[in-house]
Amino acid sequence: MTLSKSMQDAINTQINEELYSSYLYLAMAAHFDTENLSGFAHWMKVQAEEERSHAMKFYGYVYDRGGSVVYKGIAQPPAKFKSPIDIFKQVLEHELKITRSITKLYELAVKEKDYASQILLQWFINEQVEEEKNDTEIINQLEMLGDSPVSLMMMDRRLAERK
Repeated sequence: MTLSKSMQDAINTQINEELYSSYLYLAMAAHFDTENLSGFAHWMKVQAEEERSHAMKFYGYVYDRGGSVVYKGIAQPPAKFKSPIDIFKQVLEHELKITRSITKLYELAVKEKDYASQILLQWFINEQVEEEKNDTEIINQLEMLGDSPVSLMMMDRRLAERK
């Protein structure tokens, strides 16, 4: 079955969202590199690559279903950021926004009885559960650390271990 025009358009919008996510996390990585928090920067770079891979998963799916990808402009992410905890709160808010957009895609797939898209989107729904859990865990740990520079450096080392 060929991808419907409405589903193709919605997935193209999601591809843009995923690419913006990658761009946003690279901007955050640049901030952390500027602040000499290379572990935090590494975590964001890995996250940026993961978001790009999500865009490519959608890209491949569109072509597998006989559609075509149409790129839109990617908005410029912020250039200034505050503390690590503020940044991770922004990350969580952004991931919640992405979850909402994927949920809308899923609802469209259900409405159109597009079972193949539902299966693909279930993978993304599960991925979003993991994203939100990881972000919340880091926020909770940063809240426990308070303003301790030593604890922040330990957290920086831990985040540097992300594969």
